Amino acid sequence: MIRMKKLLFVLIFFSYASIYLAQTAEIAPGDNLIAEGIPKIQTSLVEDVSRYTKGRSAGILSWHPTNREMLIATRFGNTLQVHQVKSPGAARTQLTFFDDNIFAGVSYQPKKGEYFIFNKDSGGDQNYQNYRFDFATSNVTLLTDGKSKNSSGIWSNRGDRIVYGSTRRNAKDVDLYLVNPADPKSDKMLTQLEGGGWSAADWSPDNRKILVVENVSANESYLWLFDADTGEKTLITPKNQPEKSFYGAGEFSRDGKGIYVATDRASEFRRLTYIDLATNQHTSLAAHINWDIEEFKLSPDGKMLAFVTNEDGVLTLHLFDTATRKERLLPKFPKGYVTDIHWRENGNTLGFNLDSARSPTDVYSLDVKSGRVERWTLSETGGINTKNFVEPELVRWKSFDGKTISGFLYRPPARFKGRRPVIIDIHGGPEAQFQPYYLGRRNYYLNELGVALFFPNIRGSSGYGKSFLKLDDGLLRENAYKDIGSLLDWIEAQSELDANRVMVSGVSYGGNVTLAAAARYSNRIRCAVDIVGPSNLVTFLENTAGYRQDLRRVEYGDERDSKIRAFLESIAPFNSAAKINKPLFIVQGKNDPIVPISESEQMVAAVRKGGVQIWYLMAKDEGHGFFKKSNADFQFYATVLFIKKYLLN
Repeated sequence: MIRMKKLLFVLIFFSYASIYLAQTAEIAPGDNLIAEGIPKIQTSLVEDVSRYTKGRSAGILSWHPTNREMLIATRFGNTLQVHQVKSPGAARTQLTFFDDNIFAGVSYQPKKGEYFIFNKDSGGDQNYQNYRFDFATSNVTLLTDGKSKNSSGIWSNRGDRIVYGSTRRNAKDVDLYLVNPADPKSDKMLTQLEGGGWSAADWSPDNRKILVVENVSANESYLWLFDADTGEKTLITPKNQPEKSFYGAGEFSRDGKGIYVATDRASEFRRLTYIDLATNQHTSLAAHINWDIEEFKLSPDGKMLAFVTNEDGVLTLHLFDTATRKERLLPKFPKGYVTDIHWRENGNTLGFNLDSARSPTDVYSLDVKSGRVERWTLSETGGINTKNFVEPELVRWKSFDGKTISGFLYRPPARFKGRRPVIIDIHGGPEAQFQPYYLGRRNYYLNELGVALFFPNIRGSSGYGKSFLKLDDGLLRENAYKDIGSLLDWIEAQSELDANRVMVSGVSYGGNVTLAAAARYSNRIRCAVDIVGPSNLVTFLENTAGYRQDLRRVEYGDERDSKIRAFLESIAPFNSAAKINKPLFIVQGKNDPIVPISESEQMVAAVRKGGVQIWYLMAKDEGHGFFKKSNADFQFYATVLFIKKYLLN
């Protein structure tokens, strides 16, 4: 009996000791992470947030050309990899096992499907390479030079060649190359080009021509036809027009007589349009929809177009009959936002991704004849019941100059009483747009901390017409920063929001706006989190990758012009670092070619001089953001600690 009591005492002692150690133990960043100024993170915090870090999602990549099966991207380990799914709801079989993500440029060989090609970088450097994966051996073969930036391959209709763009000649200009993926030695340059905005879109039905887009800016692009044998090019859409127009990636009609594109020519919005190649006549399709066409795909038989509209940030699927030129009614459809549409070769089945505020991205298919909708993947949510997750609210407010700005507000659950603290989260791009998708781990802020999340689409965001898109170009850049000031005014007028507890955060260009807000409105915010954001648009333009400079100069202004340079220097957060008097957290990937690490390093040094509390987290194996789960997890733990310490207290 005494021995039993002693044993019981020992068990209780070690149980309490384990609890104590769990509450006081700390986690350290991996050897690949540099963490400066960040306090030790307790394992108790990790345990508290862990469910929110264990969710998954899945996205469609490619249909098999003959079998009813597909390739998807999902994560079982640290990164997104290619998996095969052989039927709706079937097991996901992992095929690739790399340290870096694979989520784009994946497609089966379009005739037999004996292999697939994919596109992958290394450590976030965005020097993407094309590879071939053989099903018979599971061997992976490099198809490109292993050094330069290469775009995904576009298959010929015969399935014997792909065309892709590469910067291998001088690391600045994008030239077009052809290769038969079955024979890497067949790789050859099709044509030499000038500029970094060239991308192949489609092959003509007879494989003699290649449709190519020349992107100059978010408001200006041109369509060309290239001879697939000689590389000789012919301009389809004329230059030197009174008004610049955008042309999205297009597709040939099945008879080869025209192309389908999304363009804002003679319109505020990007409309679905048919261009007759003989006459260059533009015919607008589905003209009743006054919103941007986000993406579209022509069915293999050419009889139907599937397209997605961006309606105030909500992505909606439509079907269009090319013969009658009328829209078809969709069957009863799951609630959510549609992205990344793919026709199966049979022409009757459309694969796509679907997500919502209450469900992560998963893969579905629609039989357009029967109306049957099937779910191919069912991604986990970390054991969290998402049915009661809050739906976003579309909010509009007037900015300093009377312009209407909009955004999405996620309010915390009703059990949180009193005025709620707010995180303003600004998208990147800079011409991107926040859309109300599944928030993943950020739901922790809402559901466990009671923080309201506001995602503004400030001027310059896409989706609201080309005039709105231009409102922050060049010398107008400062006005986008002022939109955040007007949002702070709006928050102050809301009885349920706490204007005294506001954090500003953003990624990439959103990080630049965050830094600007931290300097301009330091007395109106509690703290700020900048993720891979430029601290000075002049040094950013000078040091971003060569193939991006011209495109970014159209947006921000050319820093080589003395007037533009002086203006950009005057609004640079780096030059106003002394005005920042609230805690700042900066996150950066060492290998980032878009916003080089020097942008963050100079900002960290400048803020430190003022004696302001600054946290800095740098990953040696990441680029433009943290994409490896282990790195993203540590960043999340540190961010939660930052929010608790500076926003909530």
